[in-house]
Amino acid sequence: MTFFWFLLLLLGLATYLMVQRSVANITRTPVWLLWLVLMTPALVLSGWTLIHGVKQPPPPSLIIWSSSFCLLLYWLLFQLGRRVPKDKQTQAQAIESQSPIQPTVEPVPVRPIELTEETQLRNCFPWSVYYIQNIEYRPQAIICRGQLRTTPTKAYQQIKANVEAEFGDRFLLIFQEGLNGKPFFVLVPNAQAAKAANAGKPEKLTRPGLALLLLLATLATTTLVGSRIVGIQPTQVESNPTVLLQGLPYAMGLMTILGIHELGHYLTARFYKIRSTLPYFIPMPFFLGTFGAFIQMRSPIPNRKALFDVSIAGPIAGFVATLPLLIWGLANSNIVPLTEKTGLLNPDALNPKYSILLALLSKLALGSQLTAKSAIDLHPIAVAGFLGLIVTALNLMPVGQLDGGHIVHAMFGQRTAIVIGQIARLLLLLLSLVQSEFFVWAIILLFINPVDEPALNDITELNNGRDILGLMAMALLVMIVLPLPQAIANLLQI
Repeated sequence: MTFFWFLLLLLGLATYLMVQRSVANITRTPVWLLWLVLMTPALVLSGWTLIHGVKQPPPPSLIIWSSSFCLLLYWLLFQLGRRVPKDKQTQAQAIESQSPIQPTVEPVPVRPIELTEETQLRNCFPWSVYYIQNIEYRPQAIICRGQLRTTPTKAYQQIKANVEAEFGDRFLLIFQEGLNGKPFFVLVPNAQAAKAANAGKPEKLTRPGLALLLLLATLATTTLVGSRIVGIQPTQVESNPTVLLQGLPYAMGLMTILGIHELGHYLTARFYKIRSTLPYFIPMPFFLGTFGAFIQMRSPIPNRKALFDVSIAGPIAGFVATLPLLIWGLANSNIVPLTEKTGLLNPDALNPKYSILLALLSKLALGSQLTAKSAIDLHPIAVAGFLGLIVTALNLMPVGQLDGGHIVHAMFGQRTAIVIGQIARLLLLLLSLVQSEFFVWAIILLFINPVDEPALNDITELNNGRDILGLMAMALLVMIVLPLPQAIANLLQI
């Protein structure tokens, strides 16, 4: 019980910091009031626990209705107090404070536009495409505001061609939506082109030697951790080092999932001609044996379609690789009695009902062996597959620069994506009151920047097929992180 109240205190502090950092400057509604509305579901659950005790869980309807009402009230209070910029200068400063129009690399001295060139710049904006009304100069950007007269795609393509014809590769052209809902253009110095001109040759991105070295180091650390999972003791290693090879199934399974996830990003980025590094693994001699893998994109993403495809390719590829490994591993795992030590992060006695998807896959793989009083002692391959599910869910969180944040940005636009990210962080904090294993994860999300950098053409929307695929990805996230409802558990007899 003491731990529960300590967790509630940390939740309150974290929620207050989240609200203060994210909305204090864009709404007049008091921060304490918004915080109180967000904390109301947690306070309701705390009151239930205080009255009925921790052994009697609150009814799902109480959680659903209190959360839904408070989220709606939060949105209404936020909108009622929302600050509207008084003039264009204030608006420009508000937009710049979000820093989406700043260069994504270190500024390189580029000749600023001269006043005599303003006529050339205005000529890049035909009145029938985008009627330009005002040009604002900033140290690292030129903001062009006006009225859109055609489709966003046509406008961006034509004006981009005009700017390149007049100024060459001197600027990158960004097309995004302002706080007033109107699209505007931004020209920022093309630092990469300037660097290439100064250096005389393009930057070398692919470092196969470094990628291979990190791959081998991560294989060694994950094999070491895998040997501990199967119960190898240090004394056994001293007498017979070859017993470490028993950790290879876990190592190969986990690295296959992580590698295919990053290859999904890499190959899709190459398809869109986005400059990116090879996948790099991060070795770690404890915990999971690795801190994951990553690629770096060194050139801007051209549009929201490319942003969506590059972002969703990793989770889809990783999930497709995870499924067969997890199902095979579960089928070869052992059934153990359900005890108090059973939990979400205990591979020796995993309760599959902590996740809807895990419960369904466990029932598919184990059949009638799995009952309501059963837990699973995971095979090393199943451990790798289960971690693959966690990696997929973590990346699909619709927050900031995670894959899920990119996905909702591409689907709904940057402004709406920020709101979705805040709601997702709050919901995960609430979920951590029920499943404490998510608390650290929820705290990590609080430190992720909620603002995602825009694509060059950040206005043109996705087609229906990609929107449906994005919603399916969010549904997959929900199935991984939410516990199995008791009604479905009774139906499956687990």
